[in-house]
Amino acid sequence: MSISSYPQMTFSQLEIFLLVAKHQSFSNAAKQLGISQSAVSHAIKSLEHFWRVQLFSREQNNVVLTEIGQQLRIHAQEILNTAQVMQQQVAATHGLQQGTLRIGSFGASASIHLLPELLQAFRTEYPQIEVFVEEGTDDEVTQWILNQQVDVGFAVLPNHKLDTFPLIKDIFIALIPNSYPIAQMSQVDITQLKHYPFILTKAGSQTHIEKLLKQYDIQPKIQYQLSQLLTILNMVNQHEGISIVADMAMTPELLALHPNVVKRPLLPNTQREIGLAVRNQKLISPATRAFIELAQTMFYY
Repeated sequence: MSISSYPQMTFSQLEIFLLVAKHQSFSNAAKQLGISQSAVSHAIKSLEHFWRVQLFSREQNNVVLTEIGQQLRIHAQEILNTAQVMQQQVAATHGLQQGTLRIGSFGASASIHLLPELLQAFRTEYPQIEVFVEEGTDDEVTQWILNQQVDVGFAVLPNHKLDTFPLIKDIFIALIPNSYPIAQMSQVDITQLKHYPFILTKAGSQTHIEKLLKQYDIQPKIQYQLSQLLTILNMVNQHEGISIVADMAMTPELLALHPNVVKRPLLPNTQREIGLAVRNQKLISPATRAFIELAQTMFYY
């Protein structure tokens, strides 16, 4: 059978398929696209007829991908990504900068310190490119890049799963209640933390802080595990314990709102490097390349 004799599979059907998989809901996919739920159902049924497989099963109130549906989702995403790159490359040939850019960001360091200034500059230079941002942990962002849910994302380096572009170095600091004796020191020996109640972040830095504690054989007295930076600050401000966070996440404005909190660098000095990452730098779109080049111009140390 020749290719032309196969039934047609459209980009619109693939987009609907991916949205239903993402939201686990026909109605939510329909709302995002601004079409009827019956149109979504028809598109999925057409794909299932075309492929002669069941893409989704219903479990309680959710619509869940079947095993074959999970496999086909990856290929559907690749098809749409390739089509988008082709469209952007053709537009660039005609002197046009347009398309979409999906960015993955994690934690306060990237989302507060780096991303707002970078997005402002990018939108000024490329106003026709539509930008979408998703936030998660650094591990989630890595997985989104690998699954092609985002085009580019911030990452803690090194990251051997991805092609990376270094941007900036940061250090970890201790947040300490000013009533603790250790707050009087200009630097905090990390081994001293085992003597105090500890507040562990569950946000983007959790994995790296846990590795740091393990490296120095520290088993802190963990009182709380919190995911929101403001909650951590409030708990330290209430003299509930010490926490370790990334320095870039701790702005002077935030500290000013918590007068009982002091920040101190750790001894030994503990750095991390943050950059941008893509799945394969040889296959990135013009919009992704422009974003990376602008970021390196603005932040590369």
